[in-house]
Amino acid sequence: MKFGLFYQHQALQPWDENTELRVYQEALDQVELADKLGFDCVWETEHHFLEEYSHSAAPEVFLAAASQRTKNIHLGHAVMLMSPNYNHPARSAERIAVLDLVSNGRVQWGTGESASALELGGFNVPQEEKTPMWQEATEQAANMLAMTPYPGFKGKYFEMPCRNIVPKPKQRPHPPMWVACSRRETIHRAAQHGLGALGFAFVEPQQAAKWVEDYYHIIKSDQCVPLSHTVNPNLALVCGLSVHENQDEAVRRGLNGFKFLGYALGYVANYGRHKPGRSKLFEQFESVKDTLPNNAGMGGIGTPAQVRALLKEYETIGVDQIIFALTCGETKHEHICESLELFAKAVMPEFKDKEEKRQRDKDARLAPYVDAAMKRKKFMPALKDDEIPIVESFGLNKKTAVGVSDPQSMNDRGGGISVPLQDPHARKNA
Repeated sequence: MKFGLFYQHQALQPWDENTELRVYQEALDQVELADKLGFDCVWETEHHFLEEYSHSAAPEVFLAAASQRTKNIHLGHAVMLMSPNYNHPARSAERIAVLDLVSNGRVQWGTGESASALELGGFNVPQEEKTPMWQEATEQAANMLAMTPYPGFKGKYFEMPCRNIVPKPKQRPHPPMWVACSRRETIHRAAQHGLGALGFAFVEPQQAAKWVEDYYHIIKSDQCVPLSHTVNPNLALVCGLSVHENQDEAVRRGLNGFKFLGYALGYVANYGRHKPGRSKLFEQFESVKDTLPNNAGMGGIGTPAQVRALLKEYETIGVDQIIFALTCGETKHEHICESLELFAKAVMPEFKDKEEKRQRDKDARLAPYVDAAMKRKKFMPALKDDEIPIVESFGLNKKTAVGVSDPQSMNDRGGGISVPLQDPHARKNA
C-alpha cells in the first residue's frame, strides 16, 4: 500500500492573531518531514466557512508552498470543489496545471461536491443539483487541459466560448483524477466514471472489503465509462494515526483528536446548528466527548505492532492507499512528528518493500479493462482549424470595447510603451 497524510487545517478556539499562522507553518514542517521519511502523498481538502473544523480555503496555495520544500511526495488536491459556483471549470483547470508545473508533475487531482449547508448555501449551490454540477464541471475541466484549443461549451450550469487553456500540466493529458466518496453509492459512482475513490469515511476493514470488491468489479465491467481522459483505478481510505511504543501513551496523544474529527464531521454535515463567527465547535465537543465511542484500536491508534496488524488487514482486502489524519483537535505538533518518524521506522518498510511489485502486477492485470473502458468513452469533438473562431481585439470593434471609447487614449496615458492603434499586418498585406 501507499501512505498519505490528510490536512484540513483545524484551528480551534479561542483564536489569537497567530493561531492560523501556526497551523499552516506546522503543517508545512510536517509535510517536509513526511517527504524525507518516504510518505507517498499529502492530501489537502478545500472547505469554506467551516470554523475550527477546516480553515483550508485555498489548498493549491498550501500545496504549492509544500512543493518547494519537498522532492518526492505527491500533492493531492482533495478535494477541489467543482461546481461552477465555487470554481469556474477554466480556473480549476488552470490552477491544477500550474500546481503540476511548480511541483514537477506531482499532482493528484481530487474532485468533489461538498455536503455542508454552510458551504452549499454560502455559494448558492442547490443541494439537489450538486452532483450533476460536479459531473458537468469535472468532465469539462478535464477536457480543457486535454484539448488544444478547448472548443467551448454550453451546458446546464456554465458556458464559455472557445479558448485555449494555458498553461498545460506536466502530466498529460491531466493529473490523475479522483472523487471524494463517503458512502458505498459514491464508491460505485467513482468506478463508473473511472476515477480514483477517496474514501473519506472511517470504515473498518470488514466494511471496506465490500467497498473494494464493488469498486474493482465495476472498473472491470462495461459500466466503467471514463469521465476524464484517463482511468485512475485506485481506492484510498482515511483513518487516524497515533503511534507510540506504549499503547496508553498513543491513546492519550491521539484518541481525543480523532474523536473530535468524527464529531466535527458529523456537526458540519448532519446535526450542527451554526451561528457564523459565534459558534464554538471544540467547546461543544468537550461537553460530550466522554459519551462518544472509545475504541483505542480504531484508526491506527496504538503501538507499531497494533498499527501494522490493522494495515495488513487493509492490504489483504486490496486497499491501495491509507491516508492518515493526524492533525486533529488538540493533537500536538511534536507528537505528530514523533508518530510520523516511528511509523516510518517501525511500520512502513515492510509495506514499501512490496509496493513496486504490487503496483506493477496490478497495472498489468487491469490494463485490458482500462483499454476497454477508454474505448467506451465519448470524447468531445475537436475543432478543425477553419472552425476555430477568431477573437477580435476590442480596438477593432468600438461597439464591443469595454472602457476604451477612444483607442488613442491608450497611448496618451504614457507608461513608456507605444501601443499600435492599427493592425501593422494589415498595412503589410496591402
